[in-house]
Amino acid sequence: MLASTPFSGLFIVEMPIHADERGSFTRLYCRKTFREWGLEAADDQWSLSRNPVAGTLRGLHYQAPPSWETKLVRCTHGAIFDVVVDMRQDSPAFGKHFHVELSARNQRALYVPTGFAHGFMTLEADTEILYGISPEYTASKARGLRWNDPALRIPWPMEPALISSRDAALPLWATVRKPASLD
Repeated sequence: MLASTPFSGLFIVEMPIHADERGSFTRLYCRKTFREWGLEAADDQWSLSRNPVAGTLRGLHYQAPPSWETKLVRCTHGAIFDVVVDMRQDSPAFGKHFHVELSARNQRALYVPTGFAHGFMTLEADTEILYGISPEYTASKARGLRWNDPALRIPWPMEPALISSRDAALPLWATVRKPASLD
């Protein structure tokens, strides 16, 4: 099932959970189902992020055109505050953010279409995030936005306990929002 968000093309995904006395089974991703929903594939690369410390912040990351990524993000253990920023020049939501809690308990996923920066903060220790990405990561196209940029007004639930020096030094929205910077 797809739940819409205020952003065109951005969806919360809730796949059916089949439970019995043995436990449960959930199909996390099915290319055919996603195509039927009109969504682009997000399966060229699968990545697992392990985060032992609550308050770990990663992001906000994106790849420069023409390598914009489509992502399917799911928390398999623990919980995250998941955030995207709309970087699509023609979008009514350009420069605005959306956030949602993803957790092993709620078993939701976030489908992130091309044109968004993405990041998350762990809400619990020992949190794992599984994400499918298309196209695969290209280091030379890696870009990002500063997590605490006042222009983005993201209501992070806490100060980061752990953030990489690279992510802490990412540029502000004002310096990357111009079309020339997105190339």
